[in-house]
Amino acid sequence: MKKYILTYFKGVAMGAADVIPGVSGGTIAFLTGIYAELLSSIKSLNWNSAKLLFSGKFKEFTNAVNLKFLVAVGGGILTSIFSLARLMQYLLVHHPIPLWSFFMGLIAASAIYVLKDTGKLTITNLLSLIAGVSVAAWICLVSPSQTTEAYWFIFISGAIAICAMILPGISGSFILLLLGKYAFVMKAVTELNIPVLLIFAAGAAIGIISFSHFLTWLLKKYYKPTLFLLAGFMIGSLVKVWPWKRVIDEVSHIDRPILPSQFELQTGNSSQLSLALLFIAIGFSIVFIIEFAAKSLKK
Repeated sequence: MKKYILTYFKGVAMGAADVIPGVSGGTIAFLTGIYAELLSSIKSLNWNSAKLLFSGKFKEFTNAVNLKFLVAVGGGILTSIFSLARLMQYLLVHHPIPLWSFFMGLIAASAIYVLKDTGKLTITNLLSLIAGVSVAAWICLVSPSQTTEAYWFIFISGAIAICAMILPGISGSFILLLLGKYAFVMKAVTELNIPVLLIFAAGAAIGIISFSHFLTWLLKKYYKPTLFLLAGFMIGSLVKVWPWKRVIDEVSHIDRPILPSQFELQTGNSSQLSLALLFIAIGFSIVFIIEFAAKSLKK
């Protein structure tokens, strides 16, 4: 029981990380020592375990999929998501510049965290990093800040975003930012928009079961290039979370980053530069505080 209570609180930490773009739930799982068990448990959700469930062999199914562990982790994640979504929704509306600045610090530090133990920089790894930066920056610049709210896109968003939960270094909220669906999903959670949440959850279920097998193979065969690619995605995504923007297409909701001074001239609002720098520093520090705390707990 103590093990599952502790696992629940590790899930709470993972959920908090996945609500905030920058800190990855996968990173928290890795730091708290449950990453391998999490990946193995998700992989066990396959056709063979489904046959055990549908044939009424509940005890065998529970053991086959490590159900107690998954329920403890999942319960913790859901607790955080529903607790923090309302706060994120409020901050996005009323304090966007400090919030985006905080996200910038988190994402920048997460990229450094992913790269710091990768060893020698080879040509392959460098190309992976450049590819990640280029693709993410391109997506951020050409993708609209608002995308369709059709159910098919919500399903796809869930399938893609949930995969980040089991990736060390990249968060599900970060993916939702790239897809232009972060604020929309946070609002759905806050307002308990059941149809949207069910569609998103269905996509997430399909995505995580399918992706866990691919991720295991990818990390086994191409571990370091994969990490460099993920770090590149995070560095390129800083374009998306840049706090000061100007809208260049009202219809498509496409915007571009601008300097704080230009923001003040064009909008007539304060750039809150000092506050922004403070929150960048806070976000940057949190990633390494989490790492230090996790290492101390292990010792």
